[in-house]
Amino acid sequence: MDKKPSRYDKYSAPKYVNHERKLTEFVPPEKIAEKEIKNGEKIEIKVKASDIEPEDNQNSSENSAIESKPKSKNKYLKFFTKKPVIIIIVLILIAGGLSGYYLISRKTVKAVPKTVQKVVAPTPKKPVSNLVPSNLTGLMVDPSLNNLPVTGVMIENSVFARPQSGLGSAGVVFEALAEGGISRFLALYQDTSPNSVGPIRSARPYYISWDLGFDAPYSHVGGSPEALSDIQNWSVKDLNQFYNGNYYQRISSRAAPHNVYTSIARLNQLEASDGFGKSIFTSWQRKADSPLKIPTAKTINLTLSSSDYNVTYTYNPSTNEYLRDEGGAPHIDANTNTQISPKVVIAIVVPWNLEADGYHLAYQTIGSGTAYIFQDGGVTIGQWSKSSNNSQILFTDSSNQPIKLNAGQTWITAIGDSNSVAYTPN
Repeated sequence: MDKKPSRYDKYSAPKYVNHERKLTEFVPPEKIAEKEIKNGEKIEIKVKASDIEPEDNQNSSENSAIESKPKSKNKYLKFFTKKPVIIIIVLILIAGGLSGYYLISRKTVKAVPKTVQKVVAPTPKKPVSNLVPSNLTGLMVDPSLNNLPVTGVMIENSVFARPQSGLGSAGVVFEALAEGGISRFLALYQDTSPNSVGPIRSARPYYISWDLGFDAPYSHVGGSPEALSDIQNWSVKDLNQFYNGNYYQRISSRAAPHNVYTSIARLNQLEASDGFGKSIFTSWQRKADSPLKIPTAKTINLTLSSSDYNVTYTYNPSTNEYLRDEGGAPHIDANTNTQISPKVVIAIVVPWNLEADGYHLAYQTIGSGTAYIFQDGGVTIGQWSKSSNNSQILFTDSSNQPIKLNAGQTWITAIGDSNSVAYTPN
């Protein structure tokens, strides 16, 4: 049954042919209103579709369809207006999926460790040493020093000559009695050059023999008749002060004959002027220091004559040297004001007798005898030997093998017999 017309039907939405939502003709409400005439007047009424109240749900849907154009967009509008919950759910699912993927990817992707380049500092090169062992002392020295002559100097040891100058700097020192129970020294220099050496005294034959073993020019002030004769006969490189006074000086602080001094530099000049070049000799074999943990010869006593000339050495473990006492007091070098302390102490038993004058001594330097070699806090008893004046004095052990010496100053004392040497571990 048809619905009864309403008075508002003339303003209503257009009618459709059927209720299957198939639109056959669309007439805007504004045109319908335009045709109405009241009391013979044309009344223009403009009505918007949004102002029309829908009659029922079906008409509301139809009106919505009429307002939306084109038709394809209407479907999306319906979807977004009718299904907001679905959209929200979809968005939540998408956001959750993205978040989950991000979290999983963070856990599964391993961080690539940063490669740290380690900067390695270059290993510093060890400086190349041009030093070589000294021919005289075994100490490491500039090679040029081995081209110098070894210089032998006769140094006095009377109580009026003490303290001497330059003894502590000598590479090798020979000690023996001269006359009247007074000892004297032959000091040998090559790799050291003290500015003051003295007091210088006269020559003796046995010192000349030891000096020749080093091919050393020989500095002295005169000498015994035998010594002066031997200097001529043995072709000694003579540096006698009698004929070379300008290379020596007499100091005013001491009385003659205890006041003649020189320097190694001045003697080197004299040697050069006389044509005395490099010394050719047999060097002693050397070894590295090897101090004993418990010294077996810490105190050494050498008897030469009287208490003024007897010698005592005390081993110093901290330096591996021997502190020298003479006449009951430390033996001091005036140049440095320090106690003389050789690295090696050797006592050689050398027979001696008096010269024809009944005054001067004569040691038998050619031959062999017992030797006590003190070094590293211990002692080795061996042999010394010298085959000729020009040959070197050598030291061998009980197997006739060379005894190697520590590098440094070597002090050799000639004693009359084995009873003149004593040593204790304390």
